[in-house]
Amino acid sequence: MGGRSESNEIRLIRLYDAPVNAVWEAWTDPAQVGEWWGPRGFTITTHQRSLRQGGTWDYTMHGPDGTDWPNHAYYHEVVPKEKLVYDQGARPDAPPMFRVTVLFSEAGGKTRLEMTMTFPTPAAAESTRGFIKKMSGESTWDRLSEFMAKRLQGKEKFEINRSFDAPIGTMFEMWTNPEHVARWTPPTGSTMKWISIDLRPGGGGFYSMTDGKVTMYGRTAYREIRKPDRIVYTQQFCDEDGRVSRHPFAPTWPETMLTTVTLADEGPGRTRVTITWEPYGTVTPAELEIFVNARGGMTMGWTGSLDKLETHLLQ
Repeated sequence: MGGRSESNEIRLIRLYDAPVNAVWEAWTDPAQVGEWWGPRGFTITTHQRSLRQGGTWDYTMHGPDGTDWPNHAYYHEVVPKEKLVYDQGARPDAPPMFRVTVLFSEAGGKTRLEMTMTFPTPAAAESTRGFIKKMSGESTWDRLSEFMAKRLQGKEKFEINRSFDAPIGTMFEMWTNPEHVARWTPPTGSTMKWISIDLRPGGGGFYSMTDGKVTMYGRTAYREIRKPDRIVYTQQFCDEDGRVSRHPFAPTWPETMLTTVTLADEGPGRTRVTITWEPYGTVTPAELEIFVNARGGMTMGWTGSLDKLETHLLQ
């Protein structure tokens, strides 16, 4: 989530490719909430929910390690399809930890969701900010986007977001300058080398990536590069001669992946990066299944790369 360390607020702004009514229902229908609420790998059990002013929501989040996290929400405002205000805590008999304000608004056929978590002190906000990062809490809102895509379009996709303390022009450079891309893209412990690169619409690249033991090759084809906010490209594994091949450790992985990178200005010197990844072209049921089941690993992989990007920006 966004926000500065001296603030007692954590703010999040997302744009969903769905009408307001659909996003509101995804938030307020317990059956739909159960499909996406919580960090990736978590599930929830709703014990009771009364969505009205003075109502409450009691639920338990179940972590992938078996840990249960009790939650209690008390609603101060419920304005259908526009606004939710509630206090969030662990139990009804304990003081709330923070207040949440969620605003839903129409934006060109899509839904702009603005969420603010307000804490008693900046220190409490900073502590929660660290906890959210540790638990991959932002993946909750990525899961909502994936849920909406499947529910409304019948499409399976993977999404991850990260906000960076850098202007949008700098972030665009990080994604379109091959030297920068090679520095932060590889997983930790690996290096990337461009064998050939023509980073423009209609161009493509051929690269190698090695961890010192195994060398893999891949190629990219750039479909769209729109300064300063959008990059679209396909990616395939290949052999050392550039011939298309399969993932060396997952032969049923989709042959072609489509990556869409969207950059959004979040204020002076701050940019949100949204990465969408989806199988492209003809996809078999087995390929789609391995893609869907690999979202946890994709989160870890992209998180590692984005952590490196964050560090690279400081150099």
